[in-house]
Amino acid sequence: MKPIQVGLLGIGTVGKGTFEVLHRNQEEIQSRAGRGIEIAMVADLDTERARSIVGPDVSVVKDARAVVANPDIDIVIELIGGYGIARELVMAAIEAGKHVVTANKALLAVHGTEIFEAAHRKGVMVAFEAAVAGGIPIIKALREGLTANRIQWIAGIINGTTNFILSEMRDKGLPFDVVLKQAQALGYAEADPTFDIEGVDAAHKATLMSAIAFGIRVQFDKAYVEGITHLDSKDIVYAEQMGYRIKLLGITKRVSAGVELRVHPCLVPTKRLIANVEGAMNAVMVQADAVGTTLYYGKGAGSEPTASSVIADLVDITRLHTADPLHRVPHLAFQPDAIRNIPVLPMSDVVTSYYLRLRVADQAGVLARLTGILAQAAISIDAVLQRPAGEVQNQTDLIILTHACVESAMNQAIEQMQALDTVLAPVVRIRKEELN
Repeated sequence: MKPIQVGLLGIGTVGKGTFEVLHRNQEEIQSRAGRGIEIAMVADLDTERARSIVGPDVSVVKDARAVVANPDIDIVIELIGGYGIARELVMAAIEAGKHVVTANKALLAVHGTEIFEAAHRKGVMVAFEAAVAGGIPIIKALREGLTANRIQWIAGIINGTTNFILSEMRDKGLPFDVVLKQAQALGYAEADPTFDIEGVDAAHKATLMSAIAFGIRVQFDKAYVEGITHLDSKDIVYAEQMGYRIKLLGITKRVSAGVELRVHPCLVPTKRLIANVEGAMNAVMVQADAVGTTLYYGKGAGSEPTASSVIADLVDITRLHTADPLHRVPHLAFQPDAIRNIPVLPMSDVVTSYYLRLRVADQAGVLARLTGILAQAAISIDAVLQRPAGEVQNQTDLIILTHACVESAMNQAIEQMQALDTVLAPVVRIRKEELN
């Protein structure tokens, strides 16, 4: 049987890894797919570099539209990134009846509903394992491996850049700005790291996992997003002293009122496996009713780890290429007519617990006034820690851990605390997740 013909849009880091792994492991991949998979055409603005990678037997063009328009191409791999030309090309490929593989989480998080609906109408597949957690097969696990389960929540370290920064801040006691520069020098962070450090990249990924887990539309615009730029290394130290580590988590949870979808720093107990994921590694915890807790760990980025997921999608599509579209695995795990209209909750309605750090005047009655405010808001205290405020006289740091409460109640309590004349600096609030 003739190999299935693949067109590759963009041969940067992941594209190069995809071509090389596909070529290196072609015999094993063909044995699994039941048919050869061949990258026959590549589009890249740097055609000279592209030719040096793929050799003389692969057609190289500058215009990606030529790949999409080629009637011999069965599958288009989109590795350009962004929302603009990538969206245009993906929609054109679908319209032309071609299957699509993409690692573009931003595109799917923002335009996924439109893309998946178009693919359903045309009877083609859009596969995106590489869009979340790099080489970790979390999409397949959620969509297929856990299909018998009612998923209750997902919590993931799904951005390697921020995890590397937080690991270095904890290990070396360095401030955020210093570690960010180190991450950029080592290639873990982009020259413009905004999407990573502000939590946007993680929110794109959490949005996709939420849709698959709970059978809802892709709704990135409803996600609560908070990054790590405001974190102080002293909070990392205090958290460690209290038995916690701070991680940037993407969390989605099914509750009675709807679905939580949020990305923010969290205190996680050090006894949890996910709290011990260090450096640029990724990990995703899934809690489901039948299987219980499962953990997926591995490299969340990089040339060949991400290529591993791209090629897994190619193999899936090759196996199902001639199958009846109605009997393929749905893009978002649930059949299109079963997608639910469940609300994504605003952050003010989310219930979680908290770490508070307050710089206060070191005098009698201060703690009583603070705990009184929490008591009036029906917020229960789990633990209190007092630490010296460095060389500053007559001041101290109070660290309070609370039990779970609704975020709106905590917002009001913090506002009242901040108004006290004995509270001398902005109150630091970091959410806490036990992940039981």
